[in-house]
Amino acid sequence: MTWPVDDERLARVRRMMDEEDLDALVVRSPDNIVYLTNYWCMKGYDFAIFPRDGAATIVVVAPQYEDAARTGWTDDIRTFPHYDTDDPRSPADRALSLALAVVAERGLGRIGIEMSQNAQAADRMVGEPTVYTKGYFEAFDGVAREVVDATGLLVRARAHKTVQEVERMRLAQELATLGLEHIGSRIRPGMLESQVGAMFEGFIHETGIGYQGKVEMARAFTLVWSGPGIKTFTATGHRPVVADQPTLMEIWVCADGYWTDLTKNFCPGTLERRYVDLLDLLIEARDRALAIFRPGTEIAELDRAIRACIAEGGYSGQPDHAIAHGVGVRAHEPPWAHHASPGRLEEGMVLAVEPGAYWPGGGGLRLEDNYLVTASGPDRLGTFRDDFR
Repeated sequence: MTWPVDDERLARVRRMMDEEDLDALVVRSPDNIVYLTNYWCMKGYDFAIFPRDGAATIVVVAPQYEDAARTGWTDDIRTFPHYDTDDPRSPADRALSLALAVVAERGLGRIGIEMSQNAQAADRMVGEPTVYTKGYFEAFDGVAREVVDATGLLVRARAHKTVQEVERMRLAQELATLGLEHIGSRIRPGMLESQVGAMFEGFIHETGIGYQGKVEMARAFTLVWSGPGIKTFTATGHRPVVADQPTLMEIWVCADGYWTDLTKNFCPGTLERRYVDLLDLLIEARDRALAIFRPGTEIAELDRAIRACIAEGGYSGQPDHAIAHGVGVRAHEPPWAHHASPGRLEEGMVLAVEPGAYWPGGGGLRLEDNYLVTASGPDRLGTFRDDFR
């Protein structure tokens, strides 16, 4: 969807480029293209060449020209064919050749590329990220005077959300809330976990596209587990929704490239006592983390506070997953909370906070919401409840 140019975001990136003496960033990860240009590519072959001075250039597959012209924050759009009768190379190779030509044409001497990022968001077509090859990294040698790794700069820039970015993340949160309310009024014992997930994902796709005239593409992804099926890092199954026990939904909603990452629970019937006790423990762990969720707090302290509370409740060593991480143009991005993590919380960061504990053999709970770091404390971006009794 078309959004006004986010001057705050782009000025911050260019200040950081100036500090590192970079003439341009050349990116092809879809999340970084969205971040720098607002264009969310369809197939994942596209590039953004973002200079320290002057307008950005977007290199796009030809059928996407109109989308790039409508949504991108630049008029300099170069196209390449997806299939070329005279060129048997892959479209990724044709895109790279065009990007290299732009670098040479503009005389960009010292450029930063994504040399060491270990994950990227998918394109908006099929969820099949196009990845980098050895030849890709070598291709810039000789075209630019010097090629350096821009991953760290992009990570630091993306960690601080602008007003516009928070607004876009709240849109994804609103859609998630609508989808969860839809599930809450329909979930019944005996339904399959897969049915619950499909119901949520279909609702988001149907409702989210065109939502309030502000969302062009909305997608949802889910993991659904019920009762003894609740285990971390397992797939949605063919198990039934269990009465009087939680059905846990791990959900990710994406609206035009901006994400939310949530975990919510439902219970058809009266929640069993053992789950009530576990829910109380996890709410206490969450609240301990939120009590220190402010600028200046060590990121590692979030991890320590949550895990200490869960251990006091009898679940030492749990959970076996991160308890906090960044969210933005990826569902999972830095910073990552770990007891040895460097760095501190800074105003403008958005983190998912997700305490959880699980029983041997199956069963357990997780809570998860996304919070903006502000000077006055955590600003919860979503509105759907954690206490599902």
